[in-house]
Amino acid sequence: MSLLHGPARFILKLLGWRLLDLSQRPAKAVVIAYPHTSNWDFPVTLLALAALPFRAHWVGKDTMFRGILGPIMRGLGGIAVNRRERTGFVERVADEFRRRENFHLIIATEGTRSRQAGWKSGFYRIAVAAGVPVIMAVVDYPKREAGLLASIELTGNEDADMARIAACYEGRKGYHPENASPIRLL
Repeated sequence: MSLLHGPARFILKLLGWRLLDLSQRPAKAVVIAYPHTSNWDFPVTLLALAALPFRAHWVGKDTMFRGILGPIMRGLGGIAVNRRERTGFVERVADEFRRRENFHLIIATEGTRSRQAGWKSGFYRIAVAAGVPVIMAVVDYPKREAGLLASIELTGNEDADMARIAACYEGRKGYHPENASPIRLL
């Protein structure tokens, strides 16, 4: 990604996007991506990651990793997850956080591009189990901003933590704002 730093910044600027970054990033964190309302989120996010530069892995549904796309998705930092059955994913990822000195994992909290009743709780359970902070990431289409908003330590009080997360995303909108899910855990 470091080779792509300059070109990615140039492309984002050419397209009218402003890059957001934290003054200091934690060495390990679960990075939550919200809102996720369009297929365009993926390429804009990859450009922003390259432009920052920010080496991170990301979680995607296992069907994205089938066939010829599999090696490409893994090469871009993708980790496949089977959402149809319990596989111990949360504990495996928490172990990965404990094993590494630097590790960032991006998770689309809604789990899909369509409106849901709330967010999947995997990101929260991983961050608590691993004892790592959560970084809020955004692709805000009306403001043409992409990047990292804030970092918080979770307390284990879901209601209080989700209220702090919701405050960070206040006024942020996706490509299809009507598809953004409410900021609450299911």
